[in-house]
Amino acid sequence: MSQSSSEPTAPRVTVLSEESYELGEGARAVDGVTFVDLLAGRLLRHPGTVGGEVEPVLSVDVPLGAVAPVAGEPGRRVAALGDGIALLDAAGSVEWLARPEEHAPAPTRMNDGVCDAEGRFWAGSMAYDGESPLGSLYRTDPDGTVTRVVEDLAIANGPAVSADGRLLFLADSAQHTITRYALAEDGHLSDGTVVVRTGEEGVPDGMTTDAEGTLWVAVHGAGEVRRYDADGYPLLTVTLPAAQPTSVTIVPGGLVVTTAAEGMEAPGPADGRLLRVDLDDAPTAVPVREFGPRR
Repeated sequence: MSQSSSEPTAPRVTVLSEESYELGEGARAVDGVTFVDLLAGRLLRHPGTVGGEVEPVLSVDVPLGAVAPVAGEPGRRVAALGDGIALLDAAGSVEWLARPEEHAPAPTRMNDGVCDAEGRFWAGSMAYDGESPLGSLYRTDPDGTVTRVVEDLAIANGPAVSADGRLLFLADSAQHTITRYALAEDGHLSDGTVVVRTGEEGVPDGMTTDAEGTLWVAVHGAGEVRRYDADGYPLLTVTLPAAQPTSVTIVPGGLVVTTAAEGMEAPGPADGRLLRVDLDDAPTAVPVREFGPRR
């Protein structure tokens, strides 16, 4: 279990977006990079390269936590949004699969989400106050069935699935922890073990895995992206010019990181912006997995 990180490194970081987002999130290497302006309910796209521009993809009238492409249906996405899980078409029309947070005892919303190797969509929820243990992790099977699999979380974040599909990592940001689960082929989680404690200097937010078997974590409040092995051993710390990184995705030559300006009295020039990090020894991405039956 890790409680500290390796010596920080300060690679070249480029601000990619002119606009500052209150809560950028959910970066995925799809069509370049897609990401969300979460509280505004916007899905956006950027080529992920220096000189590119942010383009709008779609918008909805509720917070949009994360999306994943639907297999064999270009322009269609499964999404964690508002109080549940839905399918979105290219115009942003919503087809609800389930709304499990609709009757929560206090205000909650869906948060981050990702697909696994079997085409299931895993998405977390959180209490708006960021403290009440009302959050959950949900599994949406390819047939559209939504099941609550982990309860009593404050801010369910990540999640991320290993390259071999056998491990799922889940952060509870309010607890400063990342838990590793064994992920069975049938979608059952077992052997939950806390492998990372980020300490008080920052909280684990969005995460991704790479082909080398390691985990990349945006550490909100610390202004860092940290790389860990599957047992939580710290391998690398990347220092950013933004205090609140929220998600990270791997692109050729480095990383793209979303950040947030939410709650900042005096945001700096990189806060809330989309960032590119160039790395000399860049990791190899795990291709973004799609929702739906394997073909």
